[in-house]
Amino acid sequence: MKWYLKIAATAILATTLITACKKVADLPLYSNGAGPVLTASSTTIAAPAADSNRTVLSFSWSDPRYANDSSTTKYILEIDSAGRNFTKPVSKTVIGKFNVSYTARELNTIILNNGFALGTPVGLDTRVISSYGNNNERYMSTPVKVTVTAYRDSAVLKTSSVSVIADINTPDLLSNTFSWSPAFIGYAGAVTYTLQYDSAGKNYAAVKEIAVGPSIFTRGLTQFQMNETALASNIPGGNTGRVDYRLRAVTAQGATVFSNTVSVTIKSYFPLLRFYMPGSYQSSTGNGTDWTPGNAPELIRDQRTGVNNSMYFIYIFLPANAEFKVTQGRAWTTDFGGTGGNLAPGGANFKVTTAGYYRVTINRSTLRYNIMEGRMGFVGGATPAGWNPPGVFPNNALGNAGTNLFVGLTDFTSGGWKLIDNNAWDNGSRAVDETRSYGTAAGDGGSLETNGANFNDFATAGRYRVIWDGRDVDNVKHFRSPATEMRIVGNAIQGVADWTPGVSPAMTYLGNGRWQIVRKMIPGNEFKFLAGNAWGAFDYEDAGAGKVKWDGGGNMKVPASFIGVLDCTIILNENTQTWTITQ
Repeated sequence: MKWYLKIAATAILATTLITACKKVADLPLYSNGAGPVLTASSTTIAAPAADSNRTVLSFSWSDPRYANDSSTTKYILEIDSAGRNFTKPVSKTVIGKFNVSYTARELNTIILNNGFALGTPVGLDTRVISSYGNNNERYMSTPVKVTVTAYRDSAVLKTSSVSVIADINTPDLLSNTFSWSPAFIGYAGAVTYTLQYDSAGKNYAAVKEIAVGPSIFTRGLTQFQMNETALASNIPGGNTGRVDYRLRAVTAQGATVFSNTVSVTIKSYFPLLRFYMPGSYQSSTGNGTDWTPGNAPELIRDQRTGVNNSMYFIYIFLPANAEFKVTQGRAWTTDFGGTGGNLAPGGANFKVTTAGYYRVTINRSTLRYNIMEGRMGFVGGATPAGWNPPGVFPNNALGNAGTNLFVGLTDFTSGGWKLIDNNAWDNGSRAVDETRSYGTAAGDGGSLETNGANFNDFATAGRYRVIWDGRDVDNVKHFRSPATEMRIVGNAIQGVADWTPGVSPAMTYLGNGRWQIVRKMIPGNEFKFLAGNAWGAFDYEDAGAGKVKWDGGGNMKVPASFIGVLDCTIILNENTQTWTITQ
């Protein structure tokens, strides 16, 4: 019995081993997959912007023959700059498909994000990576190179109005709104927008700009701002004309595109932009409180066509090391400084190291400035200098009487004459450093023209007084009168009838605008200066602090502290607009 059981067990074990070996031998053998072969539908793509949403490039590849259901195989299509070995690829992933496609916009975005120029062919390397769904057993195809030219993906600009009327009475009222679609759709970085404009039809030959900024898609302009674009586009105030506008868009890498042009018809007006000169000199020179635009001197607006509302200037005394700036309006909202002749919004303080009379000029359109000696002189055939600007200064100069004020005396003959503020003729540049000459055919009290007509000759040759008066910055005028004599008239002159010009004593002319007289004067009594022997002649009154004025004021007084009726020396200096009395 034991023998029988042993034989049976051995038979069963042998049968089991034979069966097991047969099952192992019958299992299928799975081999590794093969690398996919990539094919591009085209190797050169230069799609126009109109095809931005159309498929322009497709890739397909062979089956890598993994031992799985092919619908679960993972594929990654990578695109990178040629030669970069796929260190910064842009990819698309698909599952179970043997192809992938790209629109023109997708290719454009890849090129833009890599900083390549628009309109220039760019080489790209492409490859496909296959794997199981869990990323195991990855295979890479041989790279395929394609060349792509990016199109100019411009914004589309619109205007809310095609015709506007700018009104000086409502400058802050919204006049027009420009809006636009994004440029460079799909680009990952910031796109900066700038609104540009120029005269209609000029193809932006003299383009001007209004900054907008990144990721902003609308810009409203007030009536004042629309008027500014009209004036800057050579539409004179009070006239109607068209201005072209377009949008410039720039990526962080410098790719630049321009939108379509929209035109707006604008009826313009003459604005009255005003500029002031606050600084450290104000308190010490009687020009208000230091660094206070609210009481700072105002610059003169150059009203010539082409520089109106752009060029401004002032003649002013500044102490040593004075610092100052220029503000648009009587507040610090908009201020200008600068260095090296370049005017800059919010720029560095201007500075003069030496005390003196200066001419300060700015041009807010060209962003230039100039600081030079402030002076005025006689030139012309009727003057001792002749028509020779280098011979004007110093012997034929007017005196610096105050801010925007010159007074001078000279002997006139015939041959015409002008006033000039430099030792050379104007060169026609209309730049900030140009010479300014002044003249007019109008008589005494007439408005002056910058680089205008000559003054007419005086009817009778002789010494005359001329005043260049820019204290009214809206109307620079001149005054002229005979300067053959100067008298003191009043009730302070010992032995002379009170206030009687015909018998009042004449002063002696010393030259350079200076008159002198020595007379016995009565302490505490009054007098004034009269340039003639009858009332109605040009006269000077007391402006206080040893200054004189001719447009109304109190009389001069002999100091009550003087001892008795003694000889007094009285000096009038018309060039400096001062007077003194000593005993």
